[in-house]
Amino acid sequence: MDPLSSLRDAAPTPFWLDDPRRPRPAPALVGGTTCDLLVVGGGYTGLWTALVAKERDPSVDVVLIEADEVGGAASGRNGGFCESSLTHGLHNGLTRWPDEIGTLERLGRENLQAIEDTLTRYGIDCDWERTGSIAVATEPYQLEGLAEEAEAAARFGGRPVLLDAEQVRAEIDSPTFLGGLWNKDDVAMVNPARLAWGLKQACLGLGVRIHEHTPATSLDEHGALISVGTPYGRISAGRVALATNAFPSLVRRHRPYTIPVYDYALMTEPLTEAQLASVGWERRQGFADCANQFHYVRLSADNRILWGGYDAIYHYRGRVRAEHDRRPETYATLAGHFFDTFPQLEGLRFTHSWGGAIDTSTRFCVFFDTCHQGKVAYAAGFTGLGVGATRFGAEVMLDLLAGEYTERTALELVRRKPLPFPPEPVRSVGIGITKWSMARADRNEGRRNLWLRTLDRLGLGFDS
Repeated sequence: MDPLSSLRDAAPTPFWLDDPRRPRPAPALVGGTTCDLLVVGGGYTGLWTALVAKERDPSVDVVLIEADEVGGAASGRNGGFCESSLTHGLHNGLTRWPDEIGTLERLGRENLQAIEDTLTRYGIDCDWERTGSIAVATEPYQLEGLAEEAEAAARFGGRPVLLDAEQVRAEIDSPTFLGGLWNKDDVAMVNPARLAWGLKQACLGLGVRIHEHTPATSLDEHGALISVGTPYGRISAGRVALATNAFPSLVRRHRPYTIPVYDYALMTEPLTEAQLASVGWERRQGFADCANQFHYVRLSADNRILWGGYDAIYHYRGRVRAEHDRRPETYATLAGHFFDTFPQLEGLRFTHSWGGAIDTSTRFCVFFDTCHQGKVAYAAGFTGLGVGATRFGAEVMLDLLAGEYTERTALELVRRKPLPFPPEPVRSVGIGITKWSMARADRNEGRRNLWLRTLDRLGLGFDS
């Protein structure tokens, strides 16, 4: 079967957001208002910030504004991998913060458990499954790296399970799989949109005032207060948490530290019992392959397969536009890779195809900043790990806004920002060379050329 025919009926809309249970948006803010804490952004970062703020102090008056609808951007479009890692994986954390990595791994696991506890406390139904995930080797050279990662994970409290070819195929059967590393404890699968909607409802239940279709247009300091403009008025707040992530920050000096990278995904129709049996997958783990241009894959609650990743597309000057959410050439590539991986599923069709922007930083994970004498805090750069790490980011922002010295704010990860991306046109040229080099490394047994080795030494990167 031609893989392209599998895309014939794919609706160009995010599967998770195409849900009859999608809540009605809260009304836009009309006129001015005041509050103790204003949260700008209705994705995971903003929702967790508002929720945790009310849990810490129920008396604090919290307003959350969202330019579109809650969960409508990355928080409702991602693969639904909720990971404990705060550092985009153990290797990245070991490389950048070797003296803190034990603490970062522990805090990440505590954060993941706190997310699960929150879902229980508020009765949030988001198809949460603590299945773990498998890093899959599809080339022989990748097996050594998996063994090294297993040893490192065990040193820092993980319980990894190294799988040979027969064992990994007993879990998820593909002729392309040569081995795997199963992280059994530190990853959960989740319906990302329902998580966002559940957090929204929990916030409303605690008294957070939410206004959707209310973009923030300006930010200024007026004495002891911060004033944020909106199309129909202004909000005066004692403290402001900026949670705009891939979208341009209201604080201009923050903008060089992130770029929006577009990621794409497909969702199949539900598998029949026979089709699912042909793959196995009884434990329902997510998985990702070990290439630089990697795929991330998981089962939905109704046994569809989400197949995403591989391409990471940057547009000149970092423009975030709705037309970039669709990319047929990437969908065609993904479809071909899908049937290479699962030839036993020939004839399966895709029902949804979509994309969205990820906020990427040069160190691949979240960073923080404050301004206006500590009255404004900022967290961004999650680089695809935001389903879990945004809650940690919310805790850090609230600590910073309160002026509190905590275990979190003492971290070098929190105190130091990454290197900024260079200005255009150097940025686009550099990203283009990096993407070419990463693809070349995938074809050359992982060997990194001089360009990539230089970026490694400088602590610079580009990833989805």
